Amino acid sequence: MLAFMFGAPGWMEMLVIALVILLLFGNRLPSVMRSLGRGVVEFKKGLSDQGSDEEHEEKAVTKEDAKAEK
Repeated sequence: MLAFMFGAPGWMEMLVIALVILLLFGNRLPSVMRSLGRGVVEFKKGLSDQGSDEEHEEKAVTKEDAKAEK
């Protein structure tokens, strides 16, 4: 509601906010980014494992169907 009353922050205000955040959290920022990167890697690994599990299950089902047809 306040953003509509005073207008959206411009580039100068955003720069000041970014500098304040950098000053407050600057020493913890590398560790936070490292943790975020590890989380993204684990997420992608989980997605690829899930896809390979589904393919493995499909192959197993088709082998069982082939055996059942004989």
